[in-house]
Order: sequence, then structure tokens, then C-alpha cells
Amino acid sequence: MKKTRKDVLKYLQSQIHVHGHIIGVAAGSGMTTKYSALAGADLIFGLSAGKFRQMGRSSHACYMCYSNSNDIVMDFAVRELLTVIKDKSIIFGYNATDPTKDAREFLKWVHDSGFDGVVNFPTVGVIDGQFREALEEEGISYMQEVEALRTAHEMGIFTVAFVFNEQQTEWMLDAGVDIICVHLGLTRGGVLGAKKTSSLEKSKILANKIYKICNERRPDVIRMVYGGPVKTPIDMQYLYDNTGCQGFIGGSSFERIPAELAIYNTTMAFKNSGTFNENNKYYRILSGKMKSYDYVEFVKEHVQNHYMEPIYLNELALAAHVSQSYLSSIFKKDTGVSFTNYLIQFRMGRACELLINQHITVKKVSELVGYTDYAQFCKTFKKQKNMSPGEYKKTCYNKGKNQIQNNNTRI
Repeated sequence: MKKTRKDVLKYLQSQIHVHGHIIGVAAGSGMTTKYSALAGADLIFGLSAGKFRQMGRSSHACYMCYSNSNDIVMDFAVRELLTVIKDKSIIFGYNATDPTKDAREFLKWVHDSGFDGVVNFPTVGVIDGQFREALEEEGISYMQEVEALRTAHEMGIFTVAFVFNEQQTEWMLDAGVDIICVHLGLTRGGVLGAKKTSSLEKSKILANKIYKICNERRPDVIRMVYGGPVKTPIDMQYLYDNTGCQGFIGGSSFERIPAELAIYNTTMAFKNSGTFNENNKYYRILSGKMKSYDYVEFVKEHVQNHYMEPIYLNELALAAHVSQSYLSSIFKKDTGVSFTNYLIQFRMGRACELLINQHITVKKVSELVGYTDYAQFCKTFKKQKNMSPGEYKKTCYNKGKNQIQNNNTRI
């Protein structure tokens, strides 16, 4: 059953309240849609990039003139996505610069077809340089996407905006969009993944700049991120801990990368009676063992599982059979931050989660996140969060108290 904008927002806000975040999956097939929905995905995105991924092509293929993006989405999403699930909202990837479509008429058709919302995709936001200048000279601009989502909002359709900078964020907020999603570029990893992406640290900085504008102008708007260096739950946890992010939208992370590895391994098993050649280039890429990425993921996973214990980079380097200087160098290159700062930020993120519980003392929180020196914990926390642990705990208590009062008032 088609949902109203208020229905979608009510559901998403409840998920954020209960789980702390929401998940959107850009699906290129009914199978991805079905099983991601069963696993708890909150939104399904029908994007032309997803269909090209299913064809074994790069997501960037949707930017070429192989076919009409809007027609691709309408065709496969109606047949494969809308017919597979009924209780999840499906968002239409609308190419707003398409000169063959009247925005208001097409958006009405999209909504009447059963889609609960729209997102500006493909977006000219990923294009730069001379080509971007040439497009804008012909009137093909990001502003067309802004106006399309403004029109959708006026029609009562749920809207998601991919943004790339502060100016675009202001435009989209003024247009009334319901979700601001910081687009971090194509996802790294696997065979078809982007080879160059921004680091986690640079992504964190960009997200915080954009979320600052959201909080100043429209604190009610939902804040998410998409793609880029986020290829594992650990990467996403880093952004949850260090930004105001409330959710993640992914395509390759849920669909392409898992499928690449599963299909490759299964075929190899049948072909070679279960014997894998780990030196094979494609196996190493698909399993995350190519070049330096496996070492970085090893460190991230160790931090996630042992942050409450003493962790030393030299010991991790010994375990990984590489030098400490090499491990330190590739870790900073991948994440954009030193190992020490990454560990501190991870621990402070866990501390914030624990401080919400009013029954746990600040001293106990200090111990639970790996600090035996209470004074050092307080000093570090204040430097990272601009307030003492005690002040943070009090702030959380007052927010919770006000929330309960507001709920009682509404009842």
C-alpha cells in the first residue's frame, strides 16, 4: 500500500529512536530487495546504478548514454522491487535533468506507480571539471535536482537529497527534503569498486560541516551518508561515533561486494573441489586480501573487539608480520587519521553510548573503554567532545527527561 510522506517519516523516526540509525539499500534486483528487507533494511532505493551493477558493470555506467536512467528504474523497479515487498518504502532514483520528462507529471506517475519517495540520482554532483562547466552552460545543473525535489515535496512525496557541499545542503533544506545524505562517492572494494576514495577522516569532516548546517537550519531533517570509504559496519561505526549521522545508504556494500565473493568462491569450489588458490589476484581482491587493505581491516576489527583493553600498534604489527612504521603509514593513508587518534575516537564513541545509562558511573565508563587512569579519560573526553563526561551525562539525562515530558504531553 502506498504510504504518505508522514507515514514514511513516522516509521523512520521510530527506527532511529529504537536503533539509533536507519539503513537504506540501493537494490538492482528483486533478490537483493527481498533479502535486505528481511534483514531489516528500512528503505529500498531503485537506482539505475543498481541495474548496471547487476549487469556486471560499474555504477558509473548510469552516467553514460547507454539508455534512459528514468526508464530503466521505472522498468525494473516496478517489475522486481515493488512486487517483492509491500511493507518497506521504495525510493525512486529520479534523474531530474532528463529533458524528456515533465517533472510534475513524471513525479505523479512515479508516486501513482507505488513508489513512496524520490532521490536525486543520477546526480550531476559527482561530475566536475570541464564537463561539469559544459553541462551547466547548457542549463544542466544541480539546481534542477533541487527544484525537482522541491516539487516532489510540495506534492506530498517523501524526498531524499544527495548533497556534496554546504551550499547544496542549504538549497535542499530550503526545498523541504526529508533526508540529507552526504554523498561520499563510489564505494571502494571488490573488482568493480572505485580505486580512489576519500578517507574516513575526510568524510567525517565533510559530514560534520554539512550536519552543522542541518542542525542550524532544520534540526528535524534526517542525516545520512552514502558510499565512499564506507565498505564495512566498522567503517560506518566510526562515522556514527564521530558525526551526527543517523543512517547509511549503500549499494555495492550490500549487493555487489557480497555477491562477487560468494559467486566466485562457490564457482571455484565446484571447479576445484573446494581448493582455493589464495594467490589468485581476483580471490585476493574479493576476499579483501589485496595489498594493504587486509592489514587496515585487521587493525579496525581488533579495535572494535578489544577497545576495552590496552592496544599497542607495535603488537598488532608483530601479529600482522609487518613493521610498525609500515602499518602506521598504510592505516593513516586509508583512514585519514593516525592509529592513536582512531583508537581515541573509537573509545570516546563507546563512552558516549555508556554515559547515556544513568546507572553507570563515569569512573566505571572510564574502565569499560580501556582507561585505567580516570583523570586521563576525563581530559581526553573533554578534548574530543568539548565537555566533561559528567556534563555529557547530565545533558543526556536532561534530554531524556524532556523527551518523556513531551511524550506525556502528546498523550
